[in-house]
Amino acid sequence: MLTASALLLLATLAGYTLLCAASPFGTCRKCRGFGHKVVLDRKGRPKRDKPCRRCKGHGTRLRVGRRMTNHSRAIHRAGTR
Repeated sequence: MLTASALLLLATLAGYTLLCAASPFGTCRKCRGFGHKVVLDRKGRPKRDKPCRRCKGHGTRLRVGRRMTNHSRAIHRAGTR
């Protein structure tokens, strides 16, 4: 039972690592990839609001796993120079 759960955990981590390597950017969760918030005007029609603060209007953000990889590479690079 314990080995099966450990293997499942390792498989999940390996899959996430491959996802971060293949696609380092994911959609922003706040604006859902639009880059801005969609609001309704007084007549009920959708319109653009201000750019998203989290993704700065791009609609994508760096994944957490990729951010940790970049940080660990920078630490390693700084320590070996």
